[in-house]
Amino acid sequence: MENEKLWYVVNTYSGHESKVKEKLEAKVESMGMQDNIFRIIIPETTEVEVKDGVKKEKTKKMFPGYILVEMVMSDEAWYVVRNTPGVTGFIGSSGKGAKPTPLLPQEIDRILANMGMSRINIESEMNVGDIVNIVDGPFKGMSGKVDSVDLENNRLNVLIDLFGQETPVEVELYQVNK
Repeated sequence: MENEKLWYVVNTYSGHESKVKEKLEAKVESMGMQDNIFRIIIPETTEVEVKDGVKKEKTKKMFPGYILVEMVMSDEAWYVVRNTPGVTGFIGSSGKGAKPTPLLPQEIDRILANMGMSRINIESEMNVGDIVNIVDGPFKGMSGKVDSVDLENNRLNVLIDLFGQETPVEVELYQVNK
């Protein structure tokens, strides 16, 4: 688990998520923590609201008072996040100096998929010919070779062995592990 890039839930003062994100990003930059703290996300969805016949897009926080941080859980990274103004702590930590537990891959995948994002950086981490494990959906538990990558829709075409034949299946990015 050490030196592994995982997602953690950080509790903030409600309504201060953007400020905390900015402060944390500035701290990461100024303290040279880019190798330990990667993406900082405020989970949001966009809803279309019709008011008086006028359509309006409204951004709504999925989890008010929380941000998601992709990081390698080292003592320094833990200290930087915990001591950012506006942060009240990590979710999944018992306190008393105990490090928090990360989100499970399927948990973060669903949250990011709702935002049109992915846990895997498809451009740098997924290539045609890579072997992937399908972890969700009707082909769960099967492995296959990446045949094509659809960057725009975060989908992969994977060749799996089905009844002794190579069969192409289309899967969402969150449904696979490398």
